[in-house]
Amino acid sequence: MGNIRRSRGYSYEYSIVNRLNSRNWIAKRLGGSSVGLPDIIAVNNNKAILLVIEAKSGTGESLYVPSDQIERCFSIVKMFRYYNYKYVILAFKFLRKKRIKINNELSYEKRKLVEYYKIIEPIWKKGKTPQIKCNYDGKTFLITHNGSTEISFSNYKMHFQKNRKYQIKYKSTS
Repeated sequence: MGNIRRSRGYSYEYSIVNRLNSRNWIAKRLGGSSVGLPDIIAVNNNKAILLVIEAKSGTGESLYVPSDQIERCFSIVKMFRYYNYKYVILAFKFLRKKRIKINNELSYEKRKLVEYYKIIEPIWKKGKTPQIKCNYDGKTFLITHNGSTEISFSNYKMHFQKNRKYQIKYKSTS
């Protein structure tokens, strides 16, 4: 099961990179958790935009990003001062088949494939980075030792997504 998950993750990361590499964008898959880096870094040098992306995909109802992976994204963002617009993006892909248990056996049912690109900001105290959960409906939650708190992160509209008129403009203050 671990190899299937890892393969699914790599596939999603390469899909994002391939879709990003156009229209003045340059994207690279960095290797993710195995090398202590975020999954993807992308730049648009014409518009001075930097994206640091952690990608998750799966068949469940929720996907999780561990706190250490979130911290790595923010440490990379701090390295790049040239870019006027710097974003940490959590990319979530919920696959067309939903994993369910029926009579203690794993099964799958069909559903709509959905992707979310969430802009996250470090609104927590230093050293207290939470885990972040995204549900199939797009709702996001901070997970700490005290429990779960719903939080609304802004969506980032990738240039390869349809209906770009709703592109979010946000200037980083860091």
